[in-house]
Amino acid sequence: MHYTCPSCATINRLPTNKPAAEATCGRCKSPLVNGLPVDLTDQSFSRFINKNDLPIVVDFWASWCGPCKMMAPVFSKLSEQMQSQLRFAKVNTEEAQQISSQLGIRSIPTLILYHQGKEIDRLAGALPEPQLRQWIEQGLSHIK
Repeated sequence: MHYTCPSCATINRLPTNKPAAEATCGRCKSPLVNGLPVDLTDQSFSRFINKNDLPIVVDFWASWCGPCKMMAPVFSKLSEQMQSQLRFAKVNTEEAQQISSQLGIRSIPTLILYHQGKEIDRLAGALPEPQLRQWIEQGLSHIK
């Protein structure tokens, strides 16, 4: 399995029998998985999306967005609970304008589920925890 380090963006290869939660980056020694969403930028987005073997759900948000603020704790909670199944990432659309524009992000929050660099599903709008979990699980069922 390939995991991109959330701290230094180094690609790490882990044996399938080693839990990612116990792994550290071979370069910077940071934990590869810490239960928190990874903050992505214009520079780190593509590498993170394309070089992880696990699916990734990305939350496109902005600091001025009320629904984004409401959904942030739910997103973080699911990140911690589901870290063995997929990676969670966040993109601040105010700071990462290039990737946000390139992906056609027109409303926020927007969630996009990726697997091996390909968009699997997209959802605009904030969701409570049960519905967000259901959307993620439905998207994961299309991957397996």
